Amino acid sequence: MSFCSRLTMLFAILMGGAVTTSWTPLLAQVPDPIAKLQADAATTRTSDWGHWGSDPDTYSSWKTHSNRLIPVYSFGMDLQSVRGENSLYRDAAAIEKLYGYLPEKTLNPNAEYFDQTDVYRLQKQAAESGKKRVILFVFDGMDWDTTRAAAIAKSGRVAYDQGRGEGLHFQDYRGTTTDFGYCVTSPHNDGTNVSVDKQIVVNPDGKVRGGYDPELGGDSPWSPIKDADYPIGKSKQNRQAYTDSASSATSLMSGIKTYNASMNVNSMGREALPIARTLQEDGFAVGVVTSVPISHATPGCAYANNVHRNDYQDLTRDLIGRPSIYHPGGLPGVDVLIGGGWGMDKDTDGAQGKNFVPGNRYLAPEDLEAIDIQNGGKYVVAQRTNGVAGTEVLSKAVEQAKTDGKRLFGFFGAQAGHLPFQTADGNYDPVVSVGNPKPAKAEVYSEADRVENVQLREMAVAAMEVLQSKNERWWLLVESGDVDWANHSNNIDNSIGAVLSGDDAFAAVVQWIEQNGGWDDTALILTADHGHYFHLVRPEALIQTLDK
Repeated sequence: MSFCSRLTMLFAILMGGAVTTSWTPLLAQVPDPIAKLQADAATTRTSDWGHWGSDPDTYSSWKTHSNRLIPVYSFGMDLQSVRGENSLYRDAAAIEKLYGYLPEKTLNPNAEYFDQTDVYRLQKQAAESGKKRVILFVFDGMDWDTTRAAAIAKSGRVAYDQGRGEGLHFQDYRGTTTDFGYCVTSPHNDGTNVSVDKQIVVNPDGKVRGGYDPELGGDSPWSPIKDADYPIGKSKQNRQAYTDSASSATSLMSGIKTYNASMNVNSMGREALPIARTLQEDGFAVGVVTSVPISHATPGCAYANNVHRNDYQDLTRDLIGRPSIYHPGGLPGVDVLIGGGWGMDKDTDGAQGKNFVPGNRYLAPEDLEAIDIQNGGKYVVAQRTNGVAGTEVLSKAVEQAKTDGKRLFGFFGAQAGHLPFQTADGNYDPVVSVGNPKPAKAEVYSEADRVENVQLREMAVAAMEVLQSKNERWWLLVESGDVDWANHSNNIDNSIGAVLSGDDAFAAVVQWIEQNGGWDDTALILTADHGHYFHLVRPEALIQTLDK
């Protein structure tokens, strides 16, 4: 069976049996209660069912990250080595070693939670234990509250108010050893300045140090927050920094605490080695898949080094094995890279330093040309193509890469370079987000945007196919990056849709594993890089019934 046929059949199974190759939504046109909740709340700025931020009287009072504890799910392995009595947060010396200082009120002799850097160690343990396939699945920005909202919307019931939960594929799957825990995401510091052109850190201590105070933030993700300002770094009792996606991705990939905006560079400016490169040196094939631009914080941190997350073209150069400002001699490069960023052209970009090349913001034209096998490069290139279905483009590239023993590079995207946003009802029709002073316009996708792109589940399966064809030992990052974009917009419709889209990708990954050797040789860790600040006050409001 061809890869295209497998994708079509997989899509059919996930959607309940109806085989189609079109992006046209299969769901019947029914009232969309969650879209209405979002539109009404964004317009009036009030809501009785939920709110973003510390002010319950305002639908949106905070539009960025928080210092909440984050869920971690493991498959093919457990979390016993890092949680509970093994938590480093029970050991003052271990905390000081991790942060380089002992953050105020961070020692907790009763901590059940662990640290985000432990996710790196869990991946390392998996490989050292003999696992041949190690998968890190990151839902960017998905905290426990975001997960619960999506589970309620999908299941149609309010089934839990604490713990692992149920209703989503990754909550319910029991086809292998599975475990659940939660971790601290606090960075080393916020406010460090850097020079992109010199690749140096200017003030290593930053402005606000990290740490986690469970007395104020809660000792579990569902515990009451005693100081509403604490998770957003504004507490008058104990001010501690909340992370950005680069610092947290560095923790996940390289196992260190660092400053916000760092890409695998420690607080002093020294290089940190991500697990993908460590495993690659040991003979693993490595791959990166994302629903957002290819060199954003999480996919970039999977492999690259840079003092700042916005140096996109150089981060991509590291990923594809081209000479970069941090690695003038070039890195080996990943075996598979599939993501967004297509069509995002800029003439200038000061954040990327003096070596920015006009053209695509994430991939310099000369680098794309150099990696293409048609020009003697190492990658079969699959780009969004006018008038051609994205599934067809990707499928042909996968087959060619497998047949010829080549690497795979996939480049897709719609507005802002990400894949089209799925909404809570499974369609691709976002409604307004919170704006200032008026609601922000929703993205609108053309038929071409839908047809010419692929979906995260297709990207993930494509990556596994190519990696497995190259080596029985491989590491893969899959990022559902649009959860973060939705939560930054304070858009519950997009947020739920993004979680469900990522959950479908997880289901596809699991099905592929079960059909290709099973779990004996596979470990998968699913988590987020940080949280936001959504509060679900009246959870039954998210139950999608036709009479609403």
